[in-house]
Amino acid sequence: MNYVLAVVTSFTAADVEKVVLKARGMAIKTAVDVAELTCRRFLGNVTVGKIDIGSEDISVKESNRTKTVSTIEITLTRSG
Repeated sequence: MNYVLAVVTSFTAADVEKVVLKARGMAIKTAVDVAELTCRRFLGNVTVGKIDIGSEDISVKESNRTKTVSTIEITLTRSG
C-alpha cells in the first residue's frame, strides 16, 4: 500500500504525465499489484501505457557465478 500511495502522490503533487515502475525478481508481483491498484481503485484517469520485460545478469560474489534475474518496467500514463 505504501508504493500505491507513492505513485498516487507523484501524480497528484506535481504536474506529472507518467510514472515508471521498475522491479526485478520477486518484486515483479508487487510492481504489477501497484500498477493495477493505482489504475483501478485510486486514479481512474491513469492507464498502463507500456510494459517492458527482460532479464539481467547479476554476479554472485560468494560463488563467482552469474545469476539471471527477470525485470519489468511498467509505465503509467495520465489520460486526460
